[in-house]
Amino acid sequence: MRPFMDKVMPEAWQAAQTYATAIRVAALERGLKAQEIELIKVRSSQLNGCAFCLDLHSRQARQAGIVQQKLDLLPTWRDAGLYTDREIAVLAVAEAATRLPVTDEAQADLVAAHGILGDEGFVAAEWVAATVNAFNRISILSQHPVRPRGADGKVTR
Repeated sequence: MRPFMDKVMPEAWQAAQTYATAIRVAALERGLKAQEIELIKVRSSQLNGCAFCLDLHSRQARQAGIVQQKLDLLPTWRDAGLYTDREIAVLAVAEAATRLPVTDEAQADLVAAHGILGDEGFVAAEWVAATVNAFNRISILSQHPVRPRGADGKVTR
């Protein structure tokens, strides 16, 4: 088992947490909704295969008011027909920022997303995606464990 990056260098972890908080505040100030921010975090965590972050952000998404059906169908968001134009836009940004390099298809999605979100919302979504991608890597490299939870969301052991 590798050492946890956040435990060995807590000052770096604190700086990362401060940065993530600043990005969230700035994204909200630029018009992203809490639900849109959480959709970005969940989708990026899915694509990166970060179990710890996926567990965390799925819980936070539900707390932000995202219905379970939308979380369940997130891997098929393009075909599900349940997501708003803004949700589709932020999911396109999440995927493009996570699956680098940006393909021609992703570039077309980004142009459409920019048209829906405008400059500030679009860039805010990119910042959120870049940030969660960094945290995914920290958790994957640290092998942060997922703790079992009961139906009430509380850790069971």
